[in-house]
Amino acid sequence: MKDYLASFMTRRALGQFVKVGLVGLGNTVVSFVLFNALLWLGWWSVIAVSAAFATTTFMSYVLNRAWTFDLKDGKVSGRETANFYLVNLAAWAGTAGSMWLAETFFGPLSAVAANVVYLLTSVVILVPKFASYRDIVFGKAIRDQECRTVEV
Repeated sequence: MKDYLASFMTRRALGQFVKVGLVGLGNTVVSFVLFNALLWLGWWSVIAVSAAFATTTFMSYVLNRAWTFDLKDGKVSGRETANFYLVNLAAWAGTAGSMWLAETFFGPLSAVAANVVYLLTSVVILVPKFASYRDIVFGKAIRDQECRTVEV
């Protein structure tokens, strides 16, 4: 466990974490714009956050694979893609669940309050998403690429 935690303290991991954060920030901007547009159209906040999350997931996959983890081998596997969507499904569940809990405890949320809940949840899920992307989603492709680099 100690070695695993130490693996997050390397220069490479820090760079990847920053990139995941930047991709997440870009996705969050797009997602917030869509979320607020849907709220303005009268959508229920849980459905609006779900639609916004679904819309930005593909963009996140492409950017994280190519830029964050520098995987340009073109060998996208079904397992990798499924794992990415499962991680993001869990993130969506946490976000939509937070929105639902906030509405359950505080009643209908104003747009500002809904955005605060959305933002806080996005920050909380960043570290687990990074670990999941690095170790579960792209882990095999990263290891394969490292092996090819060593062989050359």
